[in-house]
Amino acid sequence: MNITQLTEETRVKRQTQLDAAKTQIERNKLGQFATPIELAIAIVEYAKNLLPQNQNIRFLDPAFGTGSFYSALLQLFPQSQIGTAVGYEIDSHYGNEAISLWKNTPLQLNINDFTKAIPPENQDKKVNLIICNPPYVRHHHLTRSDKLRLQNQSQNIAGVKLSQLASLYCHFLCIADAWMAEDGIAGWLIPSGFMDVNYGQQIKDYLLNKVRLLRVHRFCPNDIQFDDALVSSAIVWFQKTLPSKNHTVEFSYGGSLARPNERKYISPEILHNTAKWTTIGSTSEAINFNLERYQLKDLFTIKRGLATGANNFFILTKEQALTKFCEAIAHKIPSQFLKPILPSPRYLLLDEINADVLGNPILEQQLFLIDCNLPLSEIENSYPTLWKYLQMGIESGISSRYLCKHRNLWYSQENRSPAPYLCTYMGRTDSSRGKAFRFILNNSNAIAANVYLMLYPKPTLADALTRQPSLKRDLWLNLNHISEEDLISGGRVYGGGLHKLEPKELGNVFIEITSNMSF
Repeated sequence: MNITQLTEETRVKRQTQLDAAKTQIERNKLGQFATPIELAIAIVEYAKNLLPQNQNIRFLDPAFGTGSFYSALLQLFPQSQIGTAVGYEIDSHYGNEAISLWKNTPLQLNINDFTKAIPPENQDKKVNLIICNPPYVRHHHLTRSDKLRLQNQSQNIAGVKLSQLASLYCHFLCIADAWMAEDGIAGWLIPSGFMDVNYGQQIKDYLLNKVRLLRVHRFCPNDIQFDDALVSSAIVWFQKTLPSKNHTVEFSYGGSLARPNERKYISPEILHNTAKWTTIGSTSEAINFNLERYQLKDLFTIKRGLATGANNFFILTKEQALTKFCEAIAHKIPSQFLKPILPSPRYLLLDEINADVLGNPILEQQLFLIDCNLPLSEIENSYPTLWKYLQMGIESGISSRYLCKHRNLWYSQENRSPAPYLCTYMGRTDSSRGKAFRFILNNSNAIAANVYLMLYPKPTLADALTRQPSLKRDLWLNLNHISEEDLISGGRVYGGGLHKLEPKELGNVFIEITSNMSF
């Protein structure tokens, strides 16, 4: 076993100890999640294939940690081929350990904020290989002044103006452009979310217009690359040169970097016209000419269900809410201030909800939402049992929670009418149903919380449903014929295979309807 491998064994042990000395919150704040050495070696090995043979390497890792990528570099390249190796690490907790570990190697490690470092001016001092797992720090961990500074830096260096919702890793990628020599290679291990979210559009513009994008490899969301961070990962490779007209970009998915499950070559023109890059290669090209295609946003107004700010307080069972069902535990809430509401999807065993004579859903457990728009003084005088219950909310701090205190009346809910169709907001393909998303046919007066998306028919469709009531069920069946693949590719995915659909994303999904159901 050589000295590098011995040092790597020590590094892995120290990494575990250093991580254990920090809380998860502390590590989240600085995005401290080390790259597993097996993955680091696979990434550097791929970089070796992209570099000219025997090229003198000038290496940079702007988020060094304890040095996973540097260790891989030393294992795969002779030290004689490594001209310079520069690292930046903002956290001395990890940086000081890395300096001690690699003191007998060419490494120049700076314990400093990379985004504040001054890049070299001369081409021969700039680096020709950047490999980095940048800090995944969400925008809400950045101060307003830092957001403005980073936004200006990214625009001045890379020519793209990132949204202030952009995570820190987006700025790292743009700012590192100033450190790259012409024709240099960069490999970035980053969350795959940039491919789909709005703030990622500027990153995609940079990759398509400012450099030559070589490859994007997306790991299967169920194959989490980090044991301690739930994030769906991708590796983005590009060269510091302007794109050529005829080049193609390799898109691969699943498996490993060396042996992906899928591989496609895509023209930049197609990428320019593809809003969500995670859909590439996943949509069916078959067309049934007996079907008419609509985007759901053409048929429905789609909204998130209501957010109460305190479900445990505002949502009660029938037994808890009404006197006549259970005198002992009931809060005796007047029925005019109670609205039927559906349980969360995990407790909703049916996909079609029928109603009793009062319009309440026929479910094993009925739930009701407290909603009142009367002033507290009137409630005290006219509805003492409700007033007493609301006092419990004040005493327990419910009224001071963020959503509650930003309402005109903290106990008055958002205005949401029952929707005839609902779609679950999030889910996993490995659930007991085997589907990430469900469409619910709601024949009751129940509303829904924000774990659902509510689909309200637009006027033309609403008129058609009024004229032809049987159309309601037919349309629901067509909603359920939307492929799981289309729904998943239309939304976004997080580590562990958790899929989500926002209202706009669901609105962009297509539904195919037989021509005799035309609206």
